[in-house]
Amino acid sequence: MEENKFDISNDANQKLESLYSEAITLLGEDVHRQGLKDTPKRVAKAMQFMLNGYDQDPVAILKSAIFEEDYSQMVVVKDIELYSLCEHHMLPFFGKAHIAYIPSGRIVGLSKIPRVVDAFARRLQVQERLTNQIRDCIQETIQPLGVAVVIEARHLCMQMRGVQKQNSKTTTSAFYGEFLKEETRSEFISLISTKLD
Repeated sequence: MEENKFDISNDANQKLESLYSEAITLLGEDVHRQGLKDTPKRVAKAMQFMLNGYDQDPVAILKSAIFEEDYSQMVVVKDIELYSLCEHHMLPFFGKAHIAYIPSGRIVGLSKIPRVVDAFARRLQVQERLTNQIRDCIQETIQPLGVAVVIEARHLCMQMRGVQKQNSKTTTSAFYGEFLKEETRSEFISLISTKLD
């Protein structure tokens, strides 16, 4: 498990409050005015929550619900909401993850897959790394015949600043094992593109 970089201790919270207070002042605002006087405290708590993935062990999450099962067809969990912070500007990126695996005698509790997404997403991230981390964690922990991960996200660092392209989306993918075969990968893409409602 990675070292906890965002400890929610009183000491850490006070230090963060002080830093946010100083930043607001340096940006030209009066941190003592009514609307801002509690903002450093709120931001400190919000950042600790948004980055609580450092306190979570994705491998332990999966291991807590692995079951022996004679099932060897594709298992797909799609449209998993995700929220993360870009490590380059600390601005949010958000979207959906679509994940599939093909069991090899073991399945995992379905709720654990979104929890793994959150554990990795709630860290300072880039989408490319996030995609690979999810794939590798599932592959190494439950050792299925294959894993597929596709993430579609909007990045506020592109929409609010820089090129300011409000309608842009970024898609990343990572495949392992059976999903490296075109036929299996195509089935997965078809399943995540189909609306069953």
